[in-house]
Amino acid sequence: MEPESALRADIVRVCRALAGRGLIAGPDGNVSARLPSGNLLMTPAGMTKGDVEAADLVVVGPDGELVSGNHAASSEVRMHVRIYRRRPDVHAVVHAHPPTATAFAVVGEDFMAPVLPELVLQMGGVPLVPYATPGGDALADQFEPYLPHHDAFLMANHGATTVGPTLTIAHQRMESLEHAARILFAARQLGEIRALRPEQAAALRDAAQLARNTE
Repeated sequence: MEPESALRADIVRVCRALAGRGLIAGPDGNVSARLPSGNLLMTPAGMTKGDVEAADLVVVGPDGELVSGNHAASSEVRMHVRIYRRRPDVHAVVHAHPPTATAFAVVGEDFMAPVLPELVLQMGGVPLVPYATPGGDALADQFEPYLPHHDAFLMANHGATTVGPTLTIAHQRMESLEHAARILFAARQLGEIRALRPEQAAALRDAAQLARNTE
């Protein structure tokens, strides 16, 4: 696990990458990472993520209480806390509003069908988490059934969240999720989307599980 100074720099890097690639706008989205102490380092509320500096980040405890920092924690702190509590293997969480992926979430669609090998290999199926008012325990509660088995989540009428053992992997999953959404959207304009055959999807899932076991 990286020391706090390195994680601060990594979160700033990810925030700027998300903003630069149009996956968030203005104060949208939030990013966090688990510290060696068990506390969480995360983006503050209300700040444009492309402008966030390392000193702006806040530290919260395992229950979401502010430990240190000059700003309030992100409004989505309850969602982050719930994910870390349920998934000890997760050390980073990225929440963004990727436009095409969010459009699928707005019309009530998930990415559970095995279509793209890269999506299956990186994060398996991507479920649609039912809507709840952002910023509280109600939204965190909606994640509960999906947390044990998924690493990426579409959020109905809201956005997307990805998790990972490192901040780099959580960020990669967010970029890959939006890229897959763009491909699926384009494919629909051309014709019928064809899912992989069951044995093809199973082989990819086996390969993904093997890769996780050797990490």
